[in-house]
Amino acid sequence: MRGILDDLARHWPVYLSMPFVAAVIGYVTKRVAIEMMFRPLRFVGLVDPWLGWQGVVPRNSARMIRVSAELITSRLVDPREVVDRLDPDEVARQIQGPLLTAVDRIAREVLETHHPRLWELLPVLAQDLVVKQVQAGSPELVRRVLAEIRANIGDVLDVGQVAVTALERDKELLVRLVRDISRPEMAFIARCGVYSGFVLGVVQTIVWALTREPLVLPVFGAAIGWFTDWLAIKLVFFPRERKRVFGLVTFQGVFQRRRAEVARQYGDLIAREVMTVPNIVEGVLRGPRSDRLLAMIQQLVRKSVDEQASLAKPFVAVAVGTKRFQDMKHAAADKAMDYLDSTALHAEPYATKALDIGNTIAAKMNQLSRAEYEQLLRPAFRQDEWKLIAVGAVIGAVVGHLQSLLLVS
Repeated sequence: MRGILDDLARHWPVYLSMPFVAAVIGYVTKRVAIEMMFRPLRFVGLVDPWLGWQGVVPRNSARMIRVSAELITSRLVDPREVVDRLDPDEVARQIQGPLLTAVDRIAREVLETHHPRLWELLPVLAQDLVVKQVQAGSPELVRRVLAEIRANIGDVLDVGQVAVTALERDKELLVRLVRDISRPEMAFIARCGVYSGFVLGVVQTIVWALTREPLVLPVFGAAIGWFTDWLAIKLVFFPRERKRVFGLVTFQGVFQRRRAEVARQYGDLIAREVMTVPNIVEGVLRGPRSDRLLAMIQQLVRKSVDEQASLAKPFVAVAVGTKRFQDMKHAAADKAMDYLDSTALHAEPYATKALDIGNTIAAKMNQLSRAEYEQLLRPAFRQDEWKLIAVGAVIGAVVGHLQSLLLVS
């Protein structure tokens, strides 16, 4: 006992510092683990995956994208429910200006290309009247296109593919998505490392004082790094349900406790970054199910040209010829497709507000089971969390070894 007291007297600053050093180890290992979750975006090292590192989230981006897309598709966004919120008349009003401009260009280009002599012979007033006649049917064409999309939305829009395309196009987007919704959880992990590290540091100090065994410090350092990493990650998600500890205080996993806040934040992020109106329009017009829709729109355009030319059909047949008139209809349909997405996007402010993707996702997320909700963040940890814990153990062991060198010397 006297030997222990003498050693305490000689090395009291070191003994006093041990719990604090352990707290620092707990904090540093957590910060390292957090950064390793997200950085670097691309593999850095010699031999992938053994000699080097890539952030856990970007490395597992393909799997996480699939999980996110599946969740969005199956539980959060019902395309029929969402698209039914669009009012065809309001969409037509929103895009009226650019639509009339596009129709003017299309009509003039088609007529100039397919019957330049006849077009040149017409006075400017007559040319304008022809264009106005074509423009008159444009709002009705928009309503018909929207009606077809609403009636066949499941056949023309793959919501999962829209999400996958957006997330794959920008790998940093997935990192931002996970990092933003998990920021409080990351802060909790770091704080957990400080508190648990300090407690284990007190135990470490007592064991060292009793044994003076050089292995105690690196072993305890590794244990602190390992245990605090493991504990912090578990406490993010568990317990899923609110539980009373020792009958005194209630406790619940941090991520589960923030459900309403996360739902609102996740909905805003998905609406702003993933399920945007431009991405949805691109998914409808260029997605894997777009062929049927494009064929339908071309058919509607040709039908609209027929209707607008119906009053002058005899004149058209004589002056233009049936074959050339058919070619003109096909050319008008093809050119309409070129203007389609840029024209549609003029309704983006109205469509964004009407679709209300953010609030829709937030409401649906609050209806998920605890386990389903957990899948928003859990896949980011599950597969490679042992690596993060192992790195924490190694850092703790190194710091503990340095401490033992200081005490033994």
